[in-house]
Order: sequence, then C-alpha cells, then structure tokens
Amino acid sequence: MITIYDWFGYELPIKERYRLIKEVGFDGVLLWWSDGFGRDSFGRNDYRKGPQIAREAGLFIENIHTPVHNQNNLWLDNLDGEALTDCYIQCITDCAEFEIPTMVVHLPNEDNPYNALGLDRIKRITEKAEHLGVNVALENLRNFTNLAYVLEQVDSLRIGFCYDCGHHYRYYPNYDLLSMYGSRLMALHLHDNNGSYAQHGLPFDGTTNWYTTMKNIAQMGYSGATAIEAMNWDYEDLSIEGFLEKAFERAKRLETLKQK
Repeated sequence: MITIYDWFGYELPIKERYRLIKEVGFDGVLLWWSDGFGRDSFGRNDYRKGPQIAREAGLFIENIHTPVHNQNNLWLDNLDGEALTDCYIQCITDCAEFEIPTMVVHLPNEDNPYNALGLDRIKRITEKAEHLGVNVALENLRNFTNLAYVLEQVDSLRIGFCYDCGHHYRYYPNYDLLSMYGSRLMALHLHDNNGSYAQHGLPFDGTTNWYTTMKNIAQMGYSGATAIEAMNWDYEDLSIEGFLEKAFERAKRLETLKQK
C-alpha cells in the first residue's frame, strides 16, 4: 500500500485534490487534522469533512496528524497544557468516530524537558486510546529525550512510534532509532533532505541512503503503508499532477527496496 500526506501544497478544493491523488495511483492518504496551514481557506472545520471525501474518492485513511503549533505546551502546568491534552484526547475521539486507526503526535522538543505532570497527561491520553482502540504514534523530531522517556515509561500497545526518516537524519543521524523503537512502529513519514528546508523533499532527490533506510524498515517486520510526506516547496515548476506522478513513482521505488 502506498499513501501520501494530503496537504503537500497547491491551492485547489479538497475533492479535486483527493481525486488527483487516487487517479495517479495512491491507495490512501495521511490527513492533516486541523484548520491550520491554510486549510481554513476552504471553510471552518473543513478537515472534518476530509474522511468522507477521501473515501468517496476511493482512498484509505491511514492516519491523522494532530495539530503541532502548541506541541511544547504538553508539559506546562497551566491552562495551555490542559488545553493541548484535551485536544489530543479529542483527536482520539475523532479517530474512533471517523474509523481512522492511528494519529500522529509531536512531543515537546529538547528545550522543554519532560516532567511528572507531562507523564500523567500522557497516561490520560493512553487510557483514552486504549478505551477507544486508537493508536497514538509519537513522531521523532528534535525531541529524542522526550520521545525515549515516554516510550520507555508507557507500556501500551496503543502508544508507539512514527518513524520520520527526514527528521532522523537531520537531527540525530548517529542514533539507530529503528533498532531502538522499531518494534513499536505504527507509521512512516518518508521524505528526503534536499531543497531550501533540507527536508520534505521527494525521495531520491537528496542524500538519504534509501536502500539502507528501507532495508532497516523491512527488518522491523513493518507491514504498514509506504507513506510519502513530501512538500512542493522546491517543486514549484511542477503541476500538481506532475508532482503527484513523481511522488508515486518514487514511492514505487521505495516499495521495491523494502522487498529486497
């Protein structure tokens, strides 16, 4: 199965976006779950219409990505911290309502070290996830200390790992994250380290060793989708059809490497 993050750039209605994703060959999508990053231009709470529109287009919904703008608030002993916890719990409820198996979460970064209050909040999130049968995949960014702490402290089949290869090689290239946490792998974000942002490029356009990356993923026994999380930031010369065709072709190459 091959999937793609749905909000990869370009301005066009969501129904047309999903039609083109399916037409190119993708099996499914990763949904951005908020009005942020320009999605509010199509109407408030438009993102909640996404699951139905995606399914009408024939697409599988692999997971949602929870809001990231306030991710560092999770450890704070104030109303902002409680609000973010409530947001994540609501996202779990939304996943259950819309029959989406997994949600991806950013933990606070390294400038915001974990504490007992934060762990208690994670345990509340875990209880909700276990009750509703939703997976919570914690993504690696510049947050290794927090990520490692939560995965080591919370022993639950519903709390796992979203492996982002671009963030891995940007922030912790000398850490073998898949050996550490691959047994809890719940989602992938595959993109290359080229372009003006040094991330979220199309695979094979940067310096990532994709043979090694896909071999390591395969060795974890991961049976989920090959999920592309590229953006069009440095592909403005391509039409949306051209970008999607190139992304799908690269994903097929990654699938081949995973099977070797």
